[in-house]
Amino acid sequence: MSRDPIQITDTIAIDEREIEQKFIRASGPGGQNINKVATAVQLRFDVANSPSLPAEVRERLMGLAGRRITADGVLVIEARRFRTQARNRQDAIERLIALIRKAAEKPKPRRKTRPTRRSQERRLEGKRQRGETKRARGVVPDSER
Repeated sequence: MSRDPIQITDTIAIDEREIEQKFIRASGPGGQNINKVATAVQLRFDVANSPSLPAEVRERLMGLAGRRITADGVLVIEARRFRTQARNRQDAIERLIALIRKAAEKPKPRRKTRPTRRSQERRLEGKRQRGETKRARGVVPDSER
């Protein structure tokens, strides 16, 4: 296993020593091989204590990770799509890179907007028409029968 840093973006690179990989048995198809070989990969990356990540990227990554992040701030990615350890390992690393790249993108600031007068009028007109339709469904008085 090479010890070159994994380049995420132009400014972010993580050291492979920060990534812990464990091979586990995968579920699913595989015939007799499934019970003998641990081909699935469980990749663990300590987001909370990683010196490679800037603070804002770390925060966004923890938000993006959702259920894949532990209470200690460790990101866990399981890869079991392929039948070989090497391809599952590569898949897990690619998924980690994609997630960090997404977290590295600065979110576009939201600009407050107001609805146009015409759109407000259309909305209110629609509400009036729906109300009229519902009123028409009421009980018909005896004098109109």
